[in-house]
This record gives sequence, C-alpha cells and structure tokens, in this order.
Amino acid sequence: MKYHNYDDLLKNNLEWTKKQKKMNPEFFKNLAKSQKPPFLYIGCSDSRMPLDTFTQTLPGEMFVHRNIANQISLTDMNILSVVEYALFQLNIKHIIICGHYDCGGITAAYTSHADGLVENWLRPIKDIIMSNKEELDSISELSAKLNRISELNVIKQIETLLKTSILEKALEKDKKNKIHIHGWVLDLKSGIIKEL
Repeated sequence: MKYHNYDDLLKNNLEWTKKQKKMNPEFFKNLAKSQKPPFLYIGCSDSRMPLDTFTQTLPGEMFVHRNIANQISLTDMNILSVVEYALFQLNIKHIIICGHYDCGGITAAYTSHADGLVENWLRPIKDIIMSNKEELDSISELSAKLNRISELNVIKQIETLLKTSILEKALEKDKKNKIHIHGWVLDLKSGIIKEL
C-alpha cells in the first residue's frame, strides 16, 4: 500500500476537484447549497473504513460520526448531538451502525492491551465479552472470536441507541415515516458489508 505525504493530499485534492468539475460543472455549486443526506453513519475511526468508498456514495449522501470501535455512549454529548441533529434537523430515516472485522479496538478490549482513556472507552466491549462468555468460549479460533465480538458490539450499540430519549422522541414524532436502524460489519479482507 502506498502512503502519501502531506503535500500529496493537497495535490490529490486539486486533481479530484478538476475531475469532478469536468464530469459535472455544477457539482460543487450544488454541494454547497445544503445537505439532505438520507443516511446517518456511525462507524469506527479506523483509517481503513472510508465507507463512502465501500458504498460508492458521494459527498452529501452520508452524515457521519466515527469513534474507536463504533461506540454509542449515553454520556457522550458528541454522538448524542449528532443523532439528534440527524433526526430532527436533517430528517434522516436510516441510521447505520457499522463495525468491522480485524478491529483494533475490539482486539485491545479482548486482550486488555488498552491504556488510559482508550481503556475506559472500550470498557463496554469488555462487558459484551463477559455477557457472551459461553458463546465466545465455544469459538476456538481467535480471529473468528474477535469477529464475533465485532458483531455483538454492533448489536449492543443498536440496543443502546434504542435506549436514548432522542430516538424515543423521534419515533413518537414520526410514527408514519419509520426510522430504520441497520447493523453492519465490514470485512476488510473482502470489502464486503455483512448486514446483521
């Protein structure tokens, strides 16, 4: 894999904007008008997770929040603000919570190799591991076990999202137009998204 240096980022940006203008001269004018994305994406901060690439979505099609191991915390004002804005200002009807296999946060939680704030942030994953100990102990291969923890983590984050007063209010407000919550796990080895 080729890594870019800092100057390459700006050069690549200029090349990309030229291509976009050539394909669609109104692209940036339209992009700057407003945002009305149909999807809120809550995913992992992992640098290998640019979901716009994996889903071939364009700028403006996903409202995005990312953090280590795609956690939803009832005390995290950042994510709660994002969810509230997505539901009440942008009127988004699809929320995607996406984890991935080979997640460093999941591995750190399982192996207890996280320190400081990251250790505190990953504490809910340790709880998931303890709550599913019997199932996880039945999986002998470590990578398969970690992948299952990634899946269980996405499911737990959906459960946590459903407990927020923000989602309760949104569901009460808009009973006709349902809000859809999707759980995904991306397999980095194949690029395929698994819908849970």
